[in-house]
Amino acid sequence: MARWKALPEELDPQIGEFTRQLRGLVDQGGLSVAALADRTGYSRTSWERYLNGRLLAPKGAVVALAEVTGTSPVHLITMWELAERAWSRAESRHDRTMEQIRITQARAELGDFGGGTTTVDAPPAAPPSAEPPAGRRRVLLFLAGAVAVLAVLGTVFLLTGRNGGESAPAAAKSPSPSATSAAGLPPGVKCVGVGCTGKDAEAMGCSGDLVTTARSTTVGTTTLEVRYSRTCGAAWGRITGAAPGDRVRVTADGESERGAAVAGETYTYTPMVAVGGAGEAEACVTLTSGRTGCAK
Repeated sequence: MARWKALPEELDPQIGEFTRQLRGLVDQGGLSVAALADRTGYSRTSWERYLNGRLLAPKGAVVALAEVTGTSPVHLITMWELAERAWSRAESRHDRTMEQIRITQARAELGDFGGGTTTVDAPPAAPPSAEPPAGRRRVLLFLAGAVAVLAVLGTVFLLTGRNGGESAPAAAKSPSPSATSAAGLPPGVKCVGVGCTGKDAEAMGCSGDLVTTARSTTVGTTTLEVRYSRTCGAAWGRITGAAPGDRVRVTADGESERGAAVAGETYTYTPMVAVGGAGEAEACVTLTSGRTGCAK
């Protein structure tokens, strides 16, 4: 049975070529996905996504793969840059398609509400001697204008989303790292602040070159770290050299936000929690041996 699954048919050729290059290096190094995860610091789940074309590997993972396989990273990084541009173009096309779908749905809903094309019925024809008085004509013109204004407001309401009112108070607050807007973020980054809470750092593009180790400690033979991404406004806990069943958790702002993970191999990390700075997060580990420790 073939080791690798067929790549998705819709995958951009540039991304497909880059993914096959990664597969070739893994095969050349005789590495299993588990061994690759252990030696690069990127999870097994993440490598499965990278090598099956479901997620573009971050630059840090590419450099780590080159190191463990004894390959010069120069050519590999060039291929990664081309693939990253193709990936960004594909995401842009997807975003435009989704935007067009939302606009079409909004227009359809507006039509259902009677606001698509507003028609004001003309008053019944009257004999020349019974022409509507000027006051009535002014009322009819006012009503026609009001209906047109309501139609425009309805369109804006539908196109911007019915939940706009819920996000307005958050926008009025001071622009802290816990804001949920992802506008202006680097390519590949898919969340920021509270929008990252509970999500996978790799999948959201918050790792690689965007992450630093805020604090670390050693408990037994296990290394415990608080990983922090200023760009994403989030932190998470990571353990390496762990035993299956070792537990790691991260908390921020006391106990208001937390994430936890159980090691299935020698490496694992928690979901992210939103933080205003690296110093707000604390990571703790509980080993199967009973030993505990925290990085804070």
